[in-house]
Amino acid sequence: MNQSLRDELASLMTEQRNPASERIDELDAEEILRIISDEDLKVATAVRAEIPYIAKAVELVTASLRSGGRLVYVGAGTSGRLGVLDAAECPPTFGSAPEQIIGIIAGGDAALKRSIEGAEDRPEQGSEDLRKAKVNNRDTVCGIAASRRTPYVLSAIREARSIGAKTVFVTTNPRDSFRLDEADVCICPVVGPEVVTGSTRMKSGTAQKLVLNMITTAAMIQLGKVYGNLMVDLQLTNEKLLERARRILMSAGNVTYDAASKYLSEADGHVKTALVMILGNLSLDQARRRLEAAGGFVRKAVKGDSLR
Repeated sequence: MNQSLRDELASLMTEQRNPASERIDELDAEEILRIISDEDLKVATAVRAEIPYIAKAVELVTASLRSGGRLVYVGAGTSGRLGVLDAAECPPTFGSAPEQIIGIIAGGDAALKRSIEGAEDRPEQGSEDLRKAKVNNRDTVCGIAASRRTPYVLSAIREARSIGAKTVFVTTNPRDSFRLDEADVCICPVVGPEVVTGSTRMKSGTAQKLVLNMITTAAMIQLGKVYGNLMVDLQLTNEKLLERARRILMSAGNVTYDAASKYLSEADGHVKTALVMILGNLSLDQARRRLEAAGGFVRKAVKGDSLR
């Protein structure tokens, strides 16, 4: 018996029993769902309390991406899958390069579809996977672990720090429960015990997903990927996104559907360029030069602030 591990798990908030669900096995489906829903309502509040720390993480990530570095998510199980998911969703949404934001999961790609529970207990693999990803001092590495104790993730964070990369840690256990000085920024939304004891795919997973959404969305906004609240750097990889691009041009540029289609075609499907052409009454070459000079920010390109 590993007494140290036993004591550690016993102390974790995420491993405690939830009084609200202690007799959940006696309830009907609707009553079960009400308890789950009541607990889920606590998640957004817990995440909101962490905004000052999430903002610090956004600053690190934005600085890394501006300098040619990357955001590298590292996790195991549910936490790892959430990191991979967030990384995969950024290119179609924001037009970011696939290699800018990547997700590393304990057990490799096979663990995305099938649980490989023992993989999280291999600290040496966490370090090795970061080395394989060629993490460097321009990158920001974000470890995700509900318990905060996952050996694979802790090892990856230590490796990242030894390389000089910036580090972020996302956990759903209280900030004062651990030594959290191993990472530059620690984000700790305390969602309380799970409805099913220890099932951190539930509230903890929801909290982690919210935090990751916030980090990448805010960073992409600060990198000029959004005009107003419109995703103007989306990639037109399917019919839905092509139609969305037309609607963006119609809404932001106040043009007809046919005009939006025409500008989008002239701009080779690049929504930002088409929008600058419309808003600035510019030619294709002028719009491209303005955008380049403005660092990709549509509003600055239209105003021509960067050229003055």
